[in-house]
Amino acid sequence: MTTAIEARTFVPEHTETLPSLLDFLIAHAISQGAGPSVRYALVGASESDRIELPPEVHEALVQVVTAMQAGKAVTVAPRSMTLTSQQAADLLGVSRPTVIKLIERGELPAERIGSRHRLRLDDVLEYQEARKVRQYEAIAASTVDIDAEDDPDAVRARLKEARRAVAARRRAQS
Repeated sequence: MTTAIEARTFVPEHTETLPSLLDFLIAHAISQGAGPSVRYALVGASESDRIELPPEVHEALVQVVTAMQAGKAVTVAPRSMTLTSQQAADLLGVSRPTVIKLIERGELPAERIGSRHRLRLDDVLEYQEARKVRQYEAIAASTVDIDAEDDPDAVRARLKEARRAVAARRRAQS
């Protein structure tokens, strides 16, 4: 068992046991409902050798088993609670200069230590979620209903107007 804290990828090899494990995890998650909370534990060779799993470890286990059941490899990449600007950029899927611009505009909170920035993981994840919401709202705002009988020029004009409205809202927010 590896104890070093490093990113590691696990490739599904013994997939024959995954369906029953996934069924067990899902069945217990469904049965949890409004009743008393279900608890999970790891059990060793003897009954006294038992430790309860925290909910976040159980949730991670469900995600790992689900992905492996689907034939996907799983990478476990431990993250510190504070990130460098490069780590934040990697997490957000943007460049480091973009993260610096977000920090300078006040969109992404960061602490400056010497010449370096440190960002809280929670802040980066919160920004990521807010960005996703904004993207979905922009997509929804720029859609138009069309019918097969609609004139293509009229559809193009409605789409152009929707894009203008989104751009105007974006300019008003900045």
